[in-house]
Order: sequence, then structure tokens, then C-alpha cells
Amino acid sequence: MKISIAFLCIITLLSCQQNQKSISDDTVSIKSQTPTLLPDAYNVGFLVMDGTYNTELTAPFDIFQHTRFRESVKPMNTFTVAQSTKMITTFEGLQLQPDYSFENAPHIDILVVPSAEHHLDSDLENKELINWVEKIGNKAIYVTSHCDGAFILAQAGLLDNVVSTTFPSDIHMMRDRFPSLDIRENVWFVHDGKVITSAGGARSFEAAMYLCDLLYGPVVTNHLAGGLVLEYNLSNYPHLIIDRDKDN
Repeated sequence: MKISIAFLCIITLLSCQQNQKSISDDTVSIKSQTPTLLPDAYNVGFLVMDGTYNTELTAPFDIFQHTRFRESVKPMNTFTVAQSTKMITTFEGLQLQPDYSFENAPHIDILVVPSAEHHLDSDLENKELINWVEKIGNKAIYVTSHCDGAFILAQAGLLDNVVSTTFPSDIHMMRDRFPSLDIRENVWFVHDGKVITSAGGARSFEAAMYLCDLLYGPVVTNHLAGGLVLEYNLSNYPHLIIDRDKDN
């Protein structure tokens, strides 16, 4: 009887060790995976970090990712980028594994900066973060921010000489911190040159759809919106488009 019990214990121990090894192997496998990047597509990088707000991340991500299901358009490769590939936790508690770090991220055509909890304070003092945003933003075709992500763009110098907006209740704070910038209120989003800034929250959907309108036109954009049970109607959105050619 004692021999049988000892034998069962050994079998159980070996089984547990095997399961732990399997879990460990799976974890390594998951961490090594990166998104499949389609050829001839726009690379859209979403900046994420601890405290990122879900809606400002998922709203544009959903809109842009659905371009992969539309025929006859240049789709978007959507992926997340963080200072490191260490797991992050959003403000609402969602845990995310960043796809890339600043060191190994692929070329980015469209940079998206969702809002995060510390975009009004400590993130603005993160030199590595701000330098990366400045570098990538200057090379990108479009740069977009949602809610207080505009503070990061401003700190990186990407809002110099352009009109912008941010989360409604933080507009006065942004004007105080960046007095030389032209920051507008009572609009859902502002487009000036290569920069699109939005008020954030659910308005992140409209700003993302507007960028799709620029790239694909309103018909395709309405199809993208319909896939998420949304409707795209630019004339119904309080927005501002700065036409530099017209102004000159």
C-alpha cells in the first residue's frame, strides 16, 4: 500500500512538472508572436503604456483593422508599440502584451497616440518616450491623437504651427502648458496637415473614420462603419479641417 501511494505521488509530481513546462513553453511561444504584416499596406502603430484608456485605443484600432476585410483598398497593418514588450495594464484593468518595443517596431506610416493616465504629468517627462514619438511622428504620413494623447504630441513638438484639440475639460490645461499652440474647443476632431487630434472617448470613432475617408473615400468608410454598426456622416460632426492652400 505504501509503495502504491509513493508511486502515485511520483506520477503526480512528474505530471505537474510536465504541465508547468507546457505552460512555460506556451508562454514563450505567445510572447514571441507578432502580427502578420500584409505587404503593400499602411503600417499603423498604436502607442500603448500602463494607464492607456481602452476606448481611445480600441475605437481607432477596430476601425483601422477592419480595412483588412475590404477588397480593392490598401489595408492597414495594426499593431501596438510600447517602450518595452513587458505586459501593460490599461486604466480600466485590461492586460495587454505589446506587439513591439521602441527598439524593434517596424516602419510606421500612421502613428496613433491614445490617451493614458499620466499624459498630463510623468509621461511628459519621459525623454525616451517623447523622443520616439517625435522621431516616428516626423516620418509618418499621418499622426493622430485621442483625448490627452495630444499632450504627448505637443511635448514632442508635433503640434507646433498646427491647430489641434484635446479632451474638452483639459483644453485650458493644455493651453496653459503650451501657450504658443492654437488649441480649439467645441469640436470632435481637428485635421491640420498630417495631424489629426480628437476629443477622445467615443469621438475617437469619428476621427478614425475621417482618416479612412481621407485614404479610401466615404463609400468605403461607410462600409467600415457599418461593420461596427456605426454610421459615417461627416457633416453631422463638429469638426475643423484646416486647408492651408485655401488660407494662402
